[in-house]
Amino acid sequence: MENIPVSEIINELGEDREKYFNAVAPPIFQTSNFAFESVSDFRKALKDEASAFLYSRGNNPSLAILQKKLAALSHAEACLVLNSGAGAIFVSVLANVKSGDHIISVENPYSWAKKMFDNVLPRFGITTTYVDGRDVTEFKKSIRPNTTLIYLESPNSWTFYLQDLKAVADLAKQHHIVTICDNSYCTPLYQKPIDLGIDITLQSATKYINGHSDVVAGVLCGTKAMMGKIFISEYMNLGIGTTPFNAWLMVRGLRTLQVRMERVSQNAAKVVEFLKTRNEVESVSFPMDKDFPQKELVQKQMTGGGGLLSFVLKTKDFNQIESFCNGLNHILMAVSWGGHESLIIPAISSISPDEFHPENPEHRRLRLYIGLEDPDYLTEDLKTGLSKMSY
Repeated sequence: MENIPVSEIINELGEDREKYFNAVAPPIFQTSNFAFESVSDFRKALKDEASAFLYSRGNNPSLAILQKKLAALSHAEACLVLNSGAGAIFVSVLANVKSGDHIISVENPYSWAKKMFDNVLPRFGITTTYVDGRDVTEFKKSIRPNTTLIYLESPNSWTFYLQDLKAVADLAKQHHIVTICDNSYCTPLYQKPIDLGIDITLQSATKYINGHSDVVAGVLCGTKAMMGKIFISEYMNLGIGTTPFNAWLMVRGLRTLQVRMERVSQNAAKVVEFLKTRNEVESVSFPMDKDFPQKELVQKQMTGGGGLLSFVLKTKDFNQIESFCNGLNHILMAVSWGGHESLIIPAISSISPDEFHPENPEHRRLRLYIGLEDPDYLTEDLKTGLSKMSY
């Protein structure tokens, strides 16, 4: 893929303005289908729907603009945009396995990826082995004759553990295994798995790509052959592509991607330093922190972070963790990340008090997304929440 400057990709690539009255913002092509002037043209479109505008379940000019931009940002040949990140995970995996196959996945992947591996794929005789992705030898030891896929998530979205993407990609190629990496944390601005040898890079475009908390979408990038393979089967059969309006919103979101990522990264670094000074906090996890345990690997394959971090509270009291969260006035309790607003999720939100193990730091962990607000505004809110914890 030609190395095009990021600013050109975001602001110009794919935008044939002379075709729509030189409008600075491309229009929304809100149509379900497209007409043809000859049977010959109709026949060509039916033969290659991935390259033609025939029916918006498959392709649409609004979507084509977005896909060109996202492929270029990832240094990929082609891209598909789907109606959710979970959908992107599902079709990319489904397209590369068959009955009786074996998958290797990093342990504790995104919840809907794990549910797919544990609940859906076993119905078709497909098994999954989970490994500690920090150690490449764990992947090597787990390869079987029927292993066809390695699923990665680097960094993951709670502890932010990384995998050595180049090393895993090299290992996989030796055994003709397809590799998929969830790149939602970094975006293609701060990490390019395809440059490191990964076959398919995916991300939840709900997060930073759109950036305004008003779209749910997913992205897949890879070779033309791989994206074409997914398009003509899983993508079209499931009718899982995003809508023209959502594609238009994501083009809008991309305009500010660079400045948003810079701002949330700077804000997060300041909040991390604040949390590390607090006696109530046991530990903080943030890949760009100088104390992050995999900092050498971060420097090797990432050029930046983002606004997502997590921390563990020292308290062993379930109620005190709830009091901290309930005491926040401005940081919202919600899933996802990547928008303008700061968000928090406590691990205890998914367990009951009788399931809480105070000695397990993962039960005392909270995931915090730092948005575009002033960092002093956010640290003051964290102070307020911490003050609600009584000892």
